[in-house]
Amino acid sequence: MISRYAWYFRETLKMVWVRVASFAVLALLAAGLARVLSPYLPEALALQTGSEAVGQLLRVLTSSMLAVTTFSLSIAVSAFTAAAETATPRATVLLQQDRTTQNVLATFLGAFLFGLVGLIALHGDYYRASGKVVIFIFTVVVIGLVVVALIRWIDHLMGFGRMGDTLDRVERAASNALQKRLDNPYLAGQPLLAAPPSGCLSLASTQTGYLQHIDMKALQDCAEGLGAQVFVRRLPGAFVAPDVPLAVVATASLEDKQEAALRRAFTIGSRRTFEDDPRYGLIVMTEIASRALSPAVNDPGTAIDILSRHVRILSQWRERDDVDVQFERVFVPAITFRDALEDAFRPIARDGASLLEVQIRLHKALAALRGAAPRIFGPACEQMAQEALERADAASLLPSELAAIRSVAP
Repeated sequence: MISRYAWYFRETLKMVWVRVASFAVLALLAAGLARVLSPYLPEALALQTGSEAVGQLLRVLTSSMLAVTTFSLSIAVSAFTAAAETATPRATVLLQQDRTTQNVLATFLGAFLFGLVGLIALHGDYYRASGKVVIFIFTVVVIGLVVVALIRWIDHLMGFGRMGDTLDRVERAASNALQKRLDNPYLAGQPLLAAPPSGCLSLASTQTGYLQHIDMKALQDCAEGLGAQVFVRRLPGAFVAPDVPLAVVATASLEDKQEAALRRAFTIGSRRTFEDDPRYGLIVMTEIASRALSPAVNDPGTAIDILSRHVRILSQWRERDDVDVQFERVFVPAITFRDALEDAFRPIARDGASLLEVQIRLHKALAALRGAAPRIFGPACEQMAQEALERADAASLLPSELAAIRSVAP
């Protein structure tokens, strides 16, 4: 796990204003370079390059980019709304963090800022005629970036915000988060395989929200300073409230300063995130399936597609015996396959209990997982299949339909 400051930095880089600010810096850099380099450039070069037209180019760039930015932003907002209405509101954050969309909007808005700063410097007689050559070169480069962004934006809009695009994004986020956790099941700490020893002090939360990140390095440093061990009780994705234990510390006493340092290692926010919470991606995909199975939507095909995606994600599950321990004083529990399986399949089994095609695909999915690794997946898949059969029995299906479901159940 990365440190708390690196995590904040990573989350900041996802903001669109970072890319917009880079274009503003480019505009200021161009103005500064033009002032610095103008004494070294001959006046005749300005006439040869046609740099006197730079003012007109900047005016065209400024006037057009503001309209294009507004129009593109309205398209992006419409895509976010469509994804929230057809899929789930929890998936819109992935569209908002889409790099292509952010780069395009930042390019358009940044080009507007570049032209605005350039015009202010130009009409303020900030540099001589030879200095306009530098601004001319930068303007040509920015226009080239705008053309490339327009081409990418047109191609990107062909699928942006559609159901298939949203599902691909959620599946990719869930798969990446699960792969990351399977590679490091205990967050580089020691495995917590049993209950913490008695006599430990509880480190309780003082906030209400979702645990988003754990700074393992900070916990290790605090544990070394105390000469104690820290047993993590909540993983990223857990909902916590005041007095809910985040961890327990094997020490006789804690000073207020030490307790505050330990508590700062746990970042709590208002919503769950995909990166450090592999179960969240599965839950979001299942939410989309539940909406598709509702009477108002009546789209079992989407639920069947999501079952296949769940198999693709969960089939990469493996249990590692050789874990890399970097923080030997911090003990962390692992997520279990049973929990992940329930997140993925239980709501679909409930909402699709009366649909034969959904039940058959559900049992085929469970059978596929069980066959891939019987030792790991077998008991949980069999229990989930039995639960789904009980729901189907209670859904008043025809005897022939129940027989068809039982024929494919693992």
